[in-house]
Amino acid sequence: MKLAEDIIIRPYITEKSYDNMADGKYTFIVDYRAKKTEIKNAVEKLFNVKVLSVNTINYKGKEKRLGVHLGKTAKWKKAIVKIDTNPQPETYLGKDGKPVTTGKKYKTEIEEFGGVQ
Repeated sequence: MKLAEDIIIRPYITEKSYDNMADGKYTFIVDYRAKKTEIKNAVEKLFNVKVLSVNTINYKGKEKRLGVHLGKTAKWKKAIVKIDTNPQPETYLGKDGKPVTTGKKYKTEIEEFGGVQ
């Protein structure tokens, strides 16, 4: 099992990803072999938020040339994570059939995301 710190490499900040933060969508560069469920669990563990969905994009490495030398850039994966910006308390039926409400302590935004407020 991979650690959450190994799955999330760093935040990916561009103009488009910065605009998506208002909708609760945060963009990360993640481990290329990570699956969506692993990314979801890692973000929930690291930032104490409730993840609603994860979309991933794989980027292949490009061939680059510097003079006569030919090389290839690394392949990488980008994950767009949508978090719950309005967490509601959960209600379920208890043993005696009475409704029981539990208040979830989730954050509504990720403050540590690249110094963005």
